[in-house]
Amino acid sequence: MFKGQPKALYALALANTGERFGYYTMLAIFMLFLQAKFGWTGALASTIYSIFLAVVYFFPVVGGILADKIGYGKCVVTGICIMFLGYLALSIPTPANALGITLMLSSLLLIALGTGLFKGNLQVIVGNLYDDPKYSAKRDSAFSLFYMAINIGAMFAPSAATAITNRFLTKAGLIYKADIPVLAHQFINRDISPENVNKFLDLQSLMPSDAVRQMLPGDFGRYYIDHLSSAYNMGFAVACISLIVSIAIYFATRKWFKHADINAKQAASSGARADVELTPKQTKDRVVALCLVFAVVIFFWMAFHQNGQSLTWFARDYTQSSVAGVGKLGFNIWILALIAVSVYTLFGIFQSETAKAKFGCAAATAALWGGAYTLYAGMPETLSIQPQLFQQFNPFFVVALTPISMAIFSALASRKTAKHPNGMEPSAPKKIALGMFVAAIGYLIMVLASWGQQSPAQLGGTVSPDPVVPTYLISTYLVLTFAELLLSPMGISFVSKVAPPKYKGLMMGLWFAATAVGNYLSSIPGLLWNKVPLWANWSILMALCIIAAIIMVAMLRKIEAATAE
Repeated sequence: MFKGQPKALYALALANTGERFGYYTMLAIFMLFLQAKFGWTGALASTIYSIFLAVVYFFPVVGGILADKIGYGKCVVTGICIMFLGYLALSIPTPANALGITLMLSSLLLIALGTGLFKGNLQVIVGNLYDDPKYSAKRDSAFSLFYMAINIGAMFAPSAATAITNRFLTKAGLIYKADIPVLAHQFINRDISPENVNKFLDLQSLMPSDAVRQMLPGDFGRYYIDHLSSAYNMGFAVACISLIVSIAIYFATRKWFKHADINAKQAASSGARADVELTPKQTKDRVVALCLVFAVVIFFWMAFHQNGQSLTWFARDYTQSSVAGVGKLGFNIWILALIAVSVYTLFGIFQSETAKAKFGCAAATAALWGGAYTLYAGMPETLSIQPQLFQQFNPFFVVALTPISMAIFSALASRKTAKHPNGMEPSAPKKIALGMFVAAIGYLIMVLASWGQQSPAQLGGTVSPDPVVPTYLISTYLVLTFAELLLSPMGISFVSKVAPPKYKGLMMGLWFAATAVGNYLSSIPGLLWNKVPLWANWSILMALCIIAAIIMVAMLRKIEAATAE
């Protein structure tokens, strides 16, 4: 799994891990922040969220074009500096007025621009490491490991955001209750129903501080909104710290990958080894094939990036806010981390070449499981959970399932037959098509979870009186992760492998541009949230995934022929 990879891969992966930790800490609470601070409807908050995601993933096109001219490393460093300024501005508490909205939107623009310069170009440098014939056969596995490292940062992000939120709420004499922000805005705006007034007063009575419980309802509403919003601001500040760690790793290890930080223009001027020159027809065929793939994956990202919006709303409004028994395991990030590491030590037992190494991996696995059990035994009988915590399951599953995915495809690659002389591992386009079908199954689970539930419009800003068990959302995240592992790291590897040399930055940017379009379209379930039955939203996403998969299957021969070695 790790054997034979260049050490530069791990340096670049760690640099990206820090940046992604900050980004996903912010993203875990961003939608909740918008609704809590500004009192925006789900449709408006979803639109802002989706536009931000779209811009974040569109700017890599600009970053790619620029990097093809001035170099990948320069863009990476500039991007980190711009992102830092954006997160710093976003962490400043402001009034919920025009100035606050302007500062928030300006911060998002800086974060998007910085990410565009950083994200795609760092991955091009990773891909360039595998242009060396010594490492070329390990390109797909390298991007799987790189993608796994990204998700280590993302896995810890929701828990970090939750811990910071709870810390600052506790200092203010408050506890988190999902429906207080909406009810508080309704009370302040005087459009609250008598039934909701009673709910609001009941929630105020649950606050741990006597002073808070004795406040007038309107004062309590403003107090809660201000302190919850400020707690979210402190969560955004974490990204500044993580970026400092990322840039430190990048500069400390730069000599390991300096040879890969070179574009076609720089290679030509320096007399370095140039990439194999393609004919105009080959270049055109590859660009067309890549664009066909980009068009299909739009629908996957539209469905996948519901984790920060409609799936978080489902967690907040339709899922039980506490968990007991074995289910508590999933809501302690340290238990999840120990389990994830144990997957790798377990694989090490079978992959180690000496008895001593096998014994060491076995002992480590037992110790990790023992540590997880000890943490579980020390947890309270019933654990309260916040909606953003569900977002840690996707990155956890990525980290835990990556070695399994790699083992399966490695086994298929080694099975050579007369019909498959190069092995039976599916091509990247085939994996993408399969990933779309798998994503559809994920939303089938959500249809089943939502059947018989009141629509969001019927709830009127409150939570469901009959919430479902967390298992539905956890299962959905598991299935979507299977789809993601088939599609995302394989797609990035595919682009880095077949993109014409002089357009590498641009092609990687266009991969993210396709993600940008999908992210923008992810607002559709948010716009429909209060207009259609709950199950209908998931059905739309399921249908789109199936249609995209069918289209991809229909184009397979053309894509594989155009990108063949």
